Amino acid sequence: MTVILSVIAGLAVGVLIGFMYQKNVSNKKYKGALSESERIISEAVKKAEQMKRDIVSEGKEEIHRLRQELDRDTKERRNELQRSERRLEQKEENLDRKIESISRKEEELTQKHEQAQEKLNQLSVKEQELISNLEQIAQLTREQARDLLLAEVETEANHLIGLRLKELEERAKRDADRKAQEIIATAVQRCSVEFTSDAVVSVVNLPSDEMKGRIIGREGRNIRTFETLTGVDLIVDDTPEAVTLSSFDPVRREVARLSLERLVVDGRIHPARIEEIIERAEKDVQIQILETAEQALLETGIKNMHMELTKIIGQLRYRTSYGQNALAHSLEVAHLAGIMAAEMGLDELKARRAGLLHDIGK
Repeated sequence: MTVILSVIAGLAVGVLIGFMYQKNVSNKKYKGALSESERIISEAVKKAEQMKRDIVSEGKEEIHRLRQELDRDTKERRNELQRSERRLEQKEENLDRKIESISRKEEELTQKHEQAQEKLNQLSVKEQELISNLEQIAQLTREQARDLLLAEVETEANHLIGLRLKELEERAKRDADRKAQEIIATAVQRCSVEFTSDAVVSVVNLPSDEMKGRIIGREGRNIRTFETLTGVDLIVDDTPEAVTLSSFDPVRREVARLSLERLVVDGRIHPARIEEIIERAEKDVQIQILETAEQALLETGIKNMHMELTKIIGQLRYRTSYGQNALAHSLEVAHLAGIMAAEMGLDELKARRAGLLHDIGK
């Protein structure tokens, strides 16, 4: 029993000691926790105060920045408003000046109108006085005086119109003469003229006088054949190394010249060969005539010319008139006519055509 009690007492003491120890340990932990919590709280309070100060500082800076921006905006708007007010004031001043100027002009116009009206009234009064005086002097009514005055004015006007018309007519004649002279001078300056002597003969050079005998032939058969076929006189005289072809027909003379030159070069001179050479020369001359005519038509720009007229134009190449080649003269006249027609505003092509054909039939 005693042992049990001792054990129980020991257990009780142990439990009590353990409880006291545990309580002591708990008190220490509590104090430590309390101290740590106080430290954490203190640091949190410090951080909170620091954050508060930072937030307050940032807020102040932001407020300061916003206030500066607001001040700038306010200042700019105030300046812009002041500028707008100044512009508006200037416009108002300009408008006032314009209104004042218009008012002055209106007053001046009103005064001038009144003065003009007053003068008109005065003139009307004087007119009536003059009419009355004229009626008294001439013993005429107003209608009679007006008719008489109109008749005198009409007579004077007709006289002046006649003088003016005569002056204009004389001036027109002078201008027309001057213009015609200018047109002719301009046309002549733009054309050149070549003169040649009128000729009815052509000279053919020979390599030697021995060739004259061959041209004449036995008993004159060659020369008679040549003259019969060409219609040209072949003159063999004392001129050294040359013979003369004579004819008033320039085309026949050209055929004869071309034929004789070819016979001299060929050397075979007898009636059959003469006939052959002349026939070929006639064809060649006709070709030259057509080519010459076509070139003249091309130069003058004339189209659709009748073939017979075309041939006649080509034949002008072999003719002369007053010392000038007939074709060159016709081309010159065609160009002159075209230039003068252009200057006068007429049909230039018709004028050139008439100029080119003016010598046909001579």
